[in-house]
Amino acid sequence: MTSVITGDIIKSRETIPSIWIDALKTSLSSLNPDNRFWEIYRGDSFQIEIANPSESFLAAVYIKACIKTIKGLDVRLAIGIGDKTHEGKDVTESNGDAFIFSGETLETLKKIKQNLQIKTQNIELNKELNLYFKLLLVNIDNWTINSAEIVKLSIDNPNALQHDLAKMINTKQDAVSKRQKRAGLENILELNQLYQKKVSVL
Repeated sequence: MTSVITGDIIKSRETIPSIWIDALKTSLSSLNPDNRFWEIYRGDSFQIEIANPSESFLAAVYIKACIKTIKGLDVRLAIGIGDKTHEGKDVTESNGDAFIFSGETLETLKKIKQNLQIKTQNIELNKELNLYFKLLLVNIDNWTINSAEIVKLSIDNPNALQHDLAKMINTKQDAVSKRQKRAGLENILELNQLYQKKVSVL
């Protein structure tokens, strides 16, 4: 059992490619330093395998936060969880349900103009988690650059206190608290706990 996130950058042609490519590479390499397990292809599309499926939701949020630190950009993200039946020399040559589900779901997202969904073998679980995602997107699709930056920083430093984060970005603790609240970080982390519990039984 593994998980795959397939995505593409929204409005990628409206900014200098090197800016978002660097941000995307940084986010993918942070999630998996071994670049055999992630690839950027067809210009603005990408795929990454997250070996532990319970980590795939927060990984998707992290990618979104990294991209939304760039003004005017966003990202579509499709999570697939399932078997891996073939391991290629790089991620786009591997195969199995996780890869198929992720690719199919990205195409669905393009049609319904939504930015995050999951697909597993469990239809009821898909319905439940995708409802949560739909509600979450009301907030995170509208993140400001500050909101995206504080989410990225918080995920990068999971054990850091608000005081520590404030020092890192040269601001005050109450400013960090306000940014985290506006970004909905607490809700994201609560949903992540639920997500981990739900996918652990697949």
